[in-house]
Amino acid sequence: QVQLVESGGGLVQPGGSLRLSCAASGSIFSIDTMAWYRQAPGKQREMVATIANGGSPNYALSVKGRFAISRDNTKNTLYLEMHSLKPEDTALYFCNAFLVGSDGIALNAWGQGTLVTVSS
Repeated sequence: QVQLVESGGGLVQPGGSLRLSCAASGSIFSIDTMAWYRQAPGKQREMVATIANGGSPNYALSVKGRFAISRDNTKNTLYLEMHSLKPEDTALYFCNAFLVGSDGIALNAWGQGTLVTVSS
């Protein structure tokens, strides 16, 4: 079994900052690309940022320059630093990982999401 557990969401004022974390656990052999997605009420899920193992990060245009994705492979943990937050950043943020389990089976795993609300 593989689990992705997000944390760090909450209520923040416009212009504020938050740091999200996503810890992957279970029978994992390797993790390739990890990513953050978000889904706002009434909207489709969208990619926020991705980072491949040993690769450069990629960002949605709407967050470029404000958000920073990083990962700690020693801890199987993904991070998202969010700055200059705007009300339109309000969404449920999901962690995603493309990984290979210890049984050799590839998985596209998702977390349950952590809610970020940007409001005064």
